[in-house]
Amino acid sequence: MSRPGIRRAIALAGAAVLAAAGGLVSAPPAASAGSVTATCTKTSDWGTGFQGGCTITNGTDTAVDGWTLEGDLPSGTSIGATWDAKKTVSGNHYTFTDAGWNKTIAPGASASFGFGGTGTGWFTGCTINGAACDGSGGPGGPDDDTEAPSAPSGLRVTGKSATGVALAWTAATDDVGVTGYDVYRGDVKVRSVTGTEATVTGLTAETAYTFTVKAHDAAGNVSAASNAVSVTTDAGGGQPGPGGDKVVGYFAQWGVYQRNYHVKNIHTSGSAEKLTHINYAFGNVSGGKCTIGDAFADYQKAYTAEQSVDGVADTWDQELRGSFNQLRKLKKMYPHIKVLWSFGGWTWSGGFGQAAQNPQAFAESCHDLVEDPRWADVFDGIDIDWEYPNACGLSCDASGPEAFENLMGALRDRFGDDDLVTAAITADAGDGGKLEKADYAGAAQYVDWYLPMTYDFFGAWAKQGPTAPHSPLTSYPGIPQQGFNTAEAIAKLQSMGVPASKLLIGIGFYGRGWTGVTQSAPGGTATGAAPGTYEAGIEDYKVLKNRCPATGTVAGTAYAKCGSEWWSYDTPSTIGGKMGWARGEGLGGAFFWELSGDTAGGELITSMRNGLG
Repeated sequence: MSRPGIRRAIALAGAAVLAAAGGLVSAPPAASAGSVTATCTKTSDWGTGFQGGCTITNGTDTAVDGWTLEGDLPSGTSIGATWDAKKTVSGNHYTFTDAGWNKTIAPGASASFGFGGTGTGWFTGCTINGAACDGSGGPGGPDDDTEAPSAPSGLRVTGKSATGVALAWTAATDDVGVTGYDVYRGDVKVRSVTGTEATVTGLTAETAYTFTVKAHDAAGNVSAASNAVSVTTDAGGGQPGPGGDKVVGYFAQWGVYQRNYHVKNIHTSGSAEKLTHINYAFGNVSGGKCTIGDAFADYQKAYTAEQSVDGVADTWDQELRGSFNQLRKLKKMYPHIKVLWSFGGWTWSGGFGQAAQNPQAFAESCHDLVEDPRWADVFDGIDIDWEYPNACGLSCDASGPEAFENLMGALRDRFGDDDLVTAAITADAGDGGKLEKADYAGAAQYVDWYLPMTYDFFGAWAKQGPTAPHSPLTSYPGIPQQGFNTAEAIAKLQSMGVPASKLLIGIGFYGRGWTGVTQSAPGGTATGAAPGTYEAGIEDYKVLKNRCPATGTVAGTAYAKCGSEWWSYDTPSTIGGKMGWARGEGLGGAFFWELSGDTAGGELITSMRNGLG
């Protein structure tokens, strides 16, 4: 989606978001009856960030008229977006006050607020209206707590690959409250989490490791080690890791015109049974709002019985027609499929800058459009394809590094936890590249997954070459630009704090090519873009597989030399290899741009589905 004429998308799924078992304080003891208490917990934790909330409970016989909750966070941990409360920060000290409308808490009632944060730490010294959150009476803190938590038990391996091991255990107990767990590989601490699951990555294939876990509380008391568990990692590239099996495909709204590709083709090709999600591309972003991209294709075009998914023709007076109605019919036929409406893309990303000036208003407009009563049952969430936050695509954006996080936070807040919120993002892992221009780690707390666009790295916009695969899995000798490959993009996102489980590997169902080439191997010179059916320099896989069959592979993808043309594209074989790599890395699954590029029998999506298991 980073080049004209192409909209890219990726689906990676891996280890599930860790559920937090610890909290700021445990439930108040029986002796605290008759006091105002508060409990704070992490509702989601992905190792380098979290989402949490606090609940204030009035255990007295008198209504509470206003409340203030305070606590300290350790260095390296911070809270950003907050909802249903007002937040002020002084150094590491956080103060949350009521939002006005929730200031009064009747006897026996509760009020809650939520927030998102980064880092691995958690609160200490919690007070509610000046008294200890556990209801013990004085403001105090954890200083008088000298009792260590019990040792975690039942440590076990729940998944493994060549480079990673997934672990789970039974929660420890504490007289005040367990606030987190440290995972040890031998004597080395390798992960800190607040839940009872963790995935340790960066391991060596066919190597034996031993792990233990210790619990700690807010006062810094550390438990004894859990039982030890030993495990040997898989052979390189071999067995399934703790990854996911999402297969997300983009449906391009304009495909119903020249390409003559309709929702029915998803059914007749056999692709529907292999998909888990469809991203409908694209809605426009204009005037700071989500808007319709193509009303005729979206919901006005009338389908004949022959063209329709279920063989029933549209009538002149029905309320909803077009692709939206066809997607409704497809979902009825395949109830497992979820559909997201994708906004932006290469052409329409210029509107995100204005949207970022008022994220809440933008989110409200998107929710109103996606949940329009005419098609609310069609969509299960929203996908954002901003090319690119605080960087240049078709146009340049100067919204600042926090704009993307603010936008995604507003969308999550408005769409809630029941709808999906995802984003297609850059895969530029070069030094000073686009991945460094926005806070993708901070925004990760708000998305269900990211689709890093791990294709279109190279192409005939460089008219003289050098020829290079547009979707290399790894680097290779002579690659034109360091950091322009899938493995480095995924590694950089993880090093920034984005969990593997929220990353999907992207596949292009098309090739990119040059003409005027004499060298068969990558790195040759060219005179321009090779001819394409709809755009020079680009062609669907279903055409290339016969017109210019693959003659070699490089960096995990295929290339082809036919006459003076040189093309690179993925084949069923190279896709199978990429899916094996994604599984071994614990990614969440895969995604692709886009459905019409596959063969009538769905060769490429079949390889994806089989490769992910």
